[in-house]
Amino acid sequence: MTDSVSDQAASGAEPSDQAASGAEPSDQAASGAEPSDQAASGAEPSDQAASGAELAGPAGWLTLPDVAERLGLSISKVHQMIRDRELLAVRRDGVRRVPADLVANRTVLKHLPGVLNLLADAGYDDEAALRWLYEPDDTLPGTPASALGGDQAREVKRRAQALGF
Repeated sequence: MTDSVSDQAASGAEPSDQAASGAEPSDQAASGAEPSDQAASGAEPSDQAASGAELAGPAGWLTLPDVAERLGLSISKVHQMIRDRELLAVRRDGVRRVPADLVANRTVLKHLPGVLNLLADAGYDDEAALRWLYEPDDTLPGTPASALGGDQAREVKRRAQALGF
């Protein structure tokens, strides 16, 4: 008991913080999160990323009715597009939303359905696909999502395909 108390004192955390998070001091240091952050949220780092806390992400979001209006479709057709991986929707603040820049000029970006299917085949869920699409890449003009709207769309598809191997 004395060793664990001295370890906790050395890490600068209160014993109650570490007990609430259920992690060892070395686990918390490796994750980069403060013990009080994990204890207060009650969530794992991956859960925090899924909630959008760490995601750089898109500049704007559209609700599903907004997407239906922009595309000139019924809401049920938008739901079908999401199920068929023609469109990406994630839950934010309890509401399913679509990144606004994936729906451009009254259409879905041309290569988006192919990329979403490749990512799903590689084991990516919707949140992971969103993170991949919006992670800055120095070899592309910005992010894979922004490159989908330009001349680099095929390169983005090749990279998504390579993730499956």
